Parts: sequence; C-alpha cells; structure tokens
Amino acid sequence: MRILISNDDGYQAPGIIALFNAMRKIADVEVVAPEQNNSAKSNALTLHSPIYIRQAENGFRYVTGTPADCVHIALTGLLGYKPDLVVSGINNGANMGDDTIYSGTVGAAMEAYLMGIPAIAFSQVERGWGHIEDAAQWAMAFVQSMTQRSVPHDSPWLLNVNIPNKPLHELKAPKICRLGRRHPAERVITQMNPRGETMYWIGGAGLAKDDAHDTDFFATTEGHVAISPLQVDLTDHQALASWQDCVTHLEKVE
Repeated sequence: MRILISNDDGYQAPGIIALFNAMRKIADVEVVAPEQNNSAKSNALTLHSPIYIRQAENGFRYVTGTPADCVHIALTGLLGYKPDLVVSGINNGANMGDDTIYSGTVGAAMEAYLMGIPAIAFSQVERGWGHIEDAAQWAMAFVQSMTQRSVPHDSPWLLNVNIPNKPLHELKAPKICRLGRRHPAERVITQMNPRGETMYWIGGAGLAKDDAHDTDFFATTEGHVAISPLQVDLTDHQALASWQDCVTHLEKVE
C-alpha cells in the first residue's frame, strides 16, 4: 500500500511526524506538507503566486502553500503515481461539527477525495499533543484494519476521525457519528499596534450547541474515537422543490 500524508500544522509538527512513523510500518509513505502552520485554510488553493517545494533532511517535502496545495500538487505530478490512500493530520486539536468547514486538515483530505482517492483526516480532541504516539498507533491500526476488511472500493470515500487524548488502552471503541454543531464564535478580539492602528483577531470557536448522543462531540466526551463519513455535496436537496415553486412565480427579467 502507498500512502500520502499531509496536514495543516506544518511539516515539523509532532502530529505528522508521529503519523509518519506509525504508517511507515504498514505502507510505503511519503509526506508533502505545508512549510508553515496553515490551520483554518479549508480547501484554499494558491492561484496568484508561485509555490515552491523543498525537501527536509528527514525526507519530508514541504510546500510554500496551503494543505490543499500540497495534496493537489502531489497528485497532479509531484509523486508520479496514484497513492492508495491519503491521510491528513494528526491535527493539534479537534475538527468536529462546524470545524470541518474551516479545517485545513479536512481540506487536505477532501482534495484527495475530490480527485478520486480515499482519504482520512485525523485529529486529536485536545490541543497540546498529549498522547500523540498513542493516537498515531490507533490511526495505524485503523488503516491496517480497513485494508483487511470490505471497505468501499468502487468510489472514493472521506472520513473525519477525532481521537481523544488518552493512552491507547483507554480509548473506547470507535463510534460512527454525524457532525454536531457549535454556538456562534466568540467575539472578535481587538488590539492596538505600536502605530495606533486597530488589529483584529478572530475569536475562538463557540461551545457545542448540538452534542446529541449521535454526534462527534458526544462520542469523544465519552472517550470514544469519533468517525464521521463526509460528503462534498452542499445542495439543500429538500429545499429544491420549494425554491422551484418560488422561482416560477417570478416575472421574466428582460
């Protein structure tokens, strides 16, 4: 098996190093990751400036661009082959609920999914890299188990996985969950720079609003690994008919 690994915390982050060391035990692995931290970059591609790729002493290739840039470039020419799986992470902090829309970790995995390759985004629930080696070991065992079972092969799939920061033996069985929802984000933070200009910092993510028993928030709170299958279709299918009825009453615009 050949696996491409990327992330959004940068190629030197403990999460991607731990994930690489674990996955290399079961597959041929290459790393193409951002040079700098690119958290919350979602699916952004760099279109109006050049992108450079360099290689670190440990063999990791790092990119002067976004997580999606890394996977896009890797799959459209850099690697020279099609990997069997793309794995993103392990992220420094949770990507649950609404976080998945903004997440660069999920964005990297989603880029692979959009290009026809199965992908998994791995995150730890709490920041700080606590028990990161245990999380990487769990991720490796999960991937290895999936290769031995009847996972879908007729079309690509995308999984979002959040792992509690616990020793391996304390992690409870994985739960298949839907994404929860958060309250609105915290208030924007303002500061003055030395020149007297106002600086703005995006406020922190809100607390969980929908953390029902079938959500990722609930599962991880209970100590389970949360696995959420994702899709990209943003169409509100249930509203199509009502919007069509609304539009039919509009006069033709000349």
